[in-house]
Amino acid sequence: MSHPAELPELFLDRSLGRIKVPQLLRDAGLRLITLAEHYGIPEDEEIPDEQWLRLASSQNRIVFMKDKRIRYNPRERHVVEAFAVRCFCLASQQLPADEMAARFLNNLDAITQACQEDGPFIFAVYKTRIERLSLS
Repeated sequence: MSHPAELPELFLDRSLGRIKVPQLLRDAGLRLITLAEHYGIPEDEEIPDEQWLRLASSQNRIVFMKDKRIRYNPRERHVVEAFAVRCFCLASQQLPADEMAARFLNNLDAITQACQEDGPFIFAVYKTRIERLSLS
């Protein structure tokens, strides 16, 4: 597998971890950067979500994250809407790293197709499907 030509590069939230999930996605050919790689350690732990979400959007990157509750946080939801951020979050937060990566990879065609639309959006990533979540 390689990074689909139609899929922008990825930005991974710290919730997916610094090592295993990024490495599994890279091993599958995906191009990405993590919060830790961009901001450094331990600064990545202090960066507000609103800041890195704006950065991801300004760099035309797709966000992979673990927490779909972002849509309920007014400040974070505002950034997603105002900066047209395109997000994919795991529907289940209690998964081992290999299953987290597998869910993104198993849905890569659907994720790539969804990214043909402009943001803002948040999709929940399930085992065999993705589902667009309401921002309101």
